Parts: sequence; C-alpha cells; structure tokens
Amino acid sequence: MEPMTPISCPTTPRWNQDRPFLTGRFHQETRASSRFDDSKRFTPDSSSNSGVDQAIGCYDTPVQELIVIDDLLSAMVGIEGRYISIKRFHGKEESIAFQVDPSMDLALQELAKRIFPLCECFLLIDQFVESSSQFKNGLVNHAFAAALRALLLDYQAMVAQLEHQFRLGRLSLQGLWFYCQPMMGSMRALAAVIHQASAKNFVGSAVLNLLQSQAKAMAGDNSVRSLLEKMTECASNAYLSILERWVYEGIIDDPYGEFFIAENRSLKKESLSQDSTAKYWSQRYSLKETIPGFLANIAATILTTGKYLNVMRECGHNVQVPISERSKLTIFGSNHHYLECIKAAHEFASKELVSLIKDKYDLIGRLRSIKHYLLLDQGDFLVHFMDIARDELNKKVHGISVEKLQSLLDLALRTTAAAADPRHEDLTCCVDRASLLTTLGMHKDSDSNSIEDPVSITGLETFSLSYKVQWPLSIVISKKALSKYQLIFRFLFHCKHVERQLCGAWQIHQGIRSMNSNGTAIRRSSLLCRSMLKFISSLLHYLTFEVLEPNWHVMHDRLQSTKSVDEVIQHHDFFLDKCLRGCLLLLPDVLKKMEKLKSVCLQYAAATQWLISSSIDINSQSHSQKTMIRDATVTESIFNFEREFNSELQSLGPVLSKGSQAEPYLTHLSQWILGVSKE
Repeated sequence: MEPMTPISCPTTPRWNQDRPFLTGRFHQETRASSRFDDSKRFTPDSSSNSGVDQAIGCYDTPVQELIVIDDLLSAMVGIEGRYISIKRFHGKEESIAFQVDPSMDLALQELAKRIFPLCECFLLIDQFVESSSQFKNGLVNHAFAAALRALLLDYQAMVAQLEHQFRLGRLSLQGLWFYCQPMMGSMRALAAVIHQASAKNFVGSAVLNLLQSQAKAMAGDNSVRSLLEKMTECASNAYLSILERWVYEGIIDDPYGEFFIAENRSLKKESLSQDSTAKYWSQRYSLKETIPGFLANIAATILTTGKYLNVMRECGHNVQVPISERSKLTIFGSNHHYLECIKAAHEFASKELVSLIKDKYDLIGRLRSIKHYLLLDQGDFLVHFMDIARDELNKKVHGISVEKLQSLLDLALRTTAAAADPRHEDLTCCVDRASLLTTLGMHKDSDSNSIEDPVSITGLETFSLSYKVQWPLSIVISKKALSKYQLIFRFLFHCKHVERQLCGAWQIHQGIRSMNSNGTAIRRSSLLCRSMLKFISSLLHYLTFEVLEPNWHVMHDRLQSTKSVDEVIQHHDFFLDKCLRGCLLLLPDVLKKMEKLKSVCLQYAAATQWLISSSIDINSQSHSQKTMIRDATVTESIFNFEREFNSELQSLGPVLSKGSQAEPYLTHLSQWILGVSKE
C-alpha cells in the first residue's frame, strides 16, 4: 500500500493560549503552586488578621464539613478550594491528583477522597474537549468533543443544583456523595476512554472502535453502556457523512484523512492502456488498516461502490444514487439499516456501470473484435497480409520497419472483409525483440536443446498485433490482458506460418505427381510432408476448436449475467488464463517440444525445393558415380528430416501423457498428435 501523504490541517488560532480566560483554565493556571507546600500555611500561631486562612483542623467538625462541601463543589468543576488543591505530576504521562489539608478530620478526609475521582475525571474530560477541538484531531474527535461538552454542561448543571441545596443548608457530605453516584460510573468510563485515546493519539476509526469496545465491556451496566453507545453515535455522525458521500456520490470528502479508504492520485487511468503492470484498478482506491468495527465485514463492498461511481464520473457521466433511493446511514438498531443502505447503493452503482460498459461502450463487441483479429477467428486479412508482408517479415528483427508493416496491415484490412468492421482502425502492429520462449521466460542459455539463435530471429517469430482500447473499457481490456492476447496471437501466427510453408512444399510435391517417382526419394519426401502438414493442422485445430472457441463461448455466456465490473474482469481474466494454459504457453516442456517440431518443419519446407529439384535432376541423368553420390545425399537428407521429426513427435507423447494427469484437456491434443505418429 502506498504511504499516506500528510494531511494539511488549518492551524489552531492562538487565542486559547493568549486569552486563557476564554477557556476557564485560568482558575488552575493562576493557582498552580499548591498552598499546602507552604509549611507556614497551617501553623497554629498564624494570625487570622494576617490574610492567611487557618488550618482546617482548627475548626470544629461540623464547621469543617461545611468548608469541605464548599471546597468539593469547587473541585468538582476543576477549581481549587481553600483546603483542597490540585497536584499535577509531570512525567511520561501527565496526571492530576487532588489533595486535602492533612489537619482535616480523618472521617471527612475519607469521605472527600471518595469524590476526588469524579473531580479528576472532570478535569481530564474538560482538557480532552479543549485539545480535541483543534483541527488536526479530525472530524470524529471534533464530534466526540462536542458530545462530551454537552455532557459536561449537564454535569455542571448538577453541580449548580447541589450548590443551591448547599446554600439552603440541605446538603451534607454524605448527601453529596449520594447525589454524585449516578455520574460517577459514567465519568469514570469516559475518562478511561479519553485516557487511552489521548495516550495513543487516536483519530477517526480508532476512536470509534475504542468507544464500541468500551461499550461492549460495560454490558453489565445499562446506564454506562447506553451513554457510551450515545457517544459512539454522536462521534460517528461525522464519519458516516463521509461514508454517505462516498457510497452515494463516489466522492471522498475527508479533509483530515480519517476515512478508511485511501486515494492514490498519482495513479492515472491512462496507465491501464499503457503499462502491463498498471495497478490503477486495484490501488487507485484502497482500504487502510484502520477500519471501523461495524463496517469491517462490508468494507470491500463500500470500496467498490465508490470506485464504480468514480469510473462513471471519469467517463463524463455525473451518475450518483438518486435522492429517492438514499437513506441516512445509522449504525444503531437491531435491523442494521446501514447495511441495507450500503448494499442498495452498491447494487445501483454496479448495475449502472455494467450497463454503461456493455451498452454504450459495447464491451462484448470489442471483445469479439479482438477475437477476430488477435485470436484469428476471421483470418482472411491475415492471409493477405502474410502474402504482401512476406519480405518484410523475413528480415531480421533489427532490420524490420514497423511503419511499413503498419501500412501493409492497413492495406490488408481495407481490401478484405475486415473493412466492414469499423473497429479495424484500432488494430496496430508491433514487433518484439525476443522469441516467444524468451518472452515467457522459458528459454535458458544453458539448455542444450535450445532452438533459439538470437541472430537468426526474424519478424515471423516476433510479429504481433495490438489493439487500441480507451477508457473505461481499459478496465477490462487492460495492457496486461492485451499482452496475454498477444502471446496467444504470436503462437497462432507462427503456426499459421509453418502451415503455409508446408502447404507450399505440398504443392511442389503435387506438381510432380505425374512424374515416375518410383525408386526415388520423392515419394518418401511426399509422405513426410503429409505427416508434417497433418501435425500442424491438428495442432491448429486443437488450438482453435478445443481451446479458444469453447472457452470464448463460456466467457460470453457468463458476461451476459454479470452484475458488476469486477465479475466482468474476473471472467475475462479466467478466460485468458485458461486459453494461455490450453494453448500450452504455460507448460514449458510441451511448448519447447512444439517449437522444436515447428523448427524441423520449417527447415524441411525450406529445403523442399532443393530436394525435389535434385531428385528430378538425378532421375533425368545417367547413374554415374557422381549422381549416385548426390542421390545418396538427397536421400540421406530426407531420412534425417524424417528421423528427427518422428523422434520429436514420439517423445512428445510421454510428455503429453504425463501432463494430461494434471491438465485433462491435453488428452485431446495427445489423441490428435499421436494419431499423426501412428499413420
């Protein structure tokens, strides 16, 4: 996954620091030094007229209780009292503790200390509200802080009511403890959440997951659990607003980088048709590691929903889920309404995009056109092209003019039935610099049976066709997919070339049928040519009718019922991978044998003219010693071709039989090939 780029956040105004009276922190900051650190503070000899309060132990217990209640009411809103102070500990983690005058009655001290946790929780929550309101903390923390601020208002109202009761003389220390009980559990639970969130700098999804886990942990306390669920709901509202825009409009409106879907703007859609390793579709939008727990099971659906809407937008179609079908996303309730909303949005986006690609951009028509040209479904243009481009294709790789090949290809397309196809203009030609085996990574220099001589590679081994595919069809027919088509085309094209050469050799034999060839090598050569032609024809028949056609029809039928573009991509990739394997391009042992057999066939076809003409000359001359030597040479050459061809063909049988155990479709090829060798 690409690293996330830092999110630029607005700077927080300095008025919180420059004007502390706006926040209430001045009550604590102006009295930061504890009065209890001054030993003179509590000396019995201190005069009451000196302006310094006497130690609380100097008073009677009932008076002490009244003083303690007054101080506790101040401490509950974060303000030091006369005999209760705030102690701050600075270290790895800052903490707050309340302290009492040690001269206070022990019973009152114990009662006061029971309420101190509530006071500490208030300070912690209040500090979190202030710090989380900064821009850099994100929308979820902002919403959570707003919910906490509302809770603190209720809490402060409760303190004000207690203070009113105290002024009326109706509040005792035990009564204060009693009235604080309902808020004690809630404040402690929230303080625990805030402490963990602050320590780990949680934002976005992490805050929501923390709140949810704490709510589940408090299942035994209904009031606290309900409060935490309410806080989760409030904090998630901002997050769900981001989610709504994504699943309904395909837009990431995430100013602080909190959403669980990341966008990599460096990946462009044009890369799909230019780079065979392009990762636009899989990584333009991707899932982050921090996903809210309530969305974890449906995160992939959410990701694809927005991706589909984005594709349509980049096609110039401002498609979004209709207002009538939208619904406010909520995460609570036993009916899981948000799941239904997301699934409905996904179905809409999937249906619209598939309809757009199939109907407006005619995906099936494009795939059929590619099948016509790159899988040689309609090869009349290819025959004409191979005739007019023979000289250029016979050149070495470095001497070939791609521009000339392109002009010859255009001529062949315009003068054959392909001219009726408006898509033929998208067809282009290209020439690779390596043989098919090298391209597939199957050629090794250390291979003693290597049939590749880099110096002798011609355009016939490296010529290929390409096809221009525009957005959004490039999602399905990407550069990577086209490269698979090209591998199949190169294998078929070379097989067609071998067949044409053998057909030429067969025609030479047929031209001399009327001659008396008994006792010469011509008849044996004719039988060899027939066997070779039968082999290459069987191979082409297998490739076309046993592999390409059946798999194409399976893919075509599946595409008719697809409901999403990802399914279309899956079916198309499955078709190509199955064709690659069926065409032997993923089976090194079998493919090397086939290339060796084709090489023998081409060598024989190239030598046929010399063999036949030599045999005819020998028959027309007297059987001198010189002609007998020449006859023996011709006969030996034919025997060598026959021996090598039959040897390679027979050795192919065990390889196919072994491979057919793992790849059953090889059984059909084995039957065809072994049928040739048995004739």
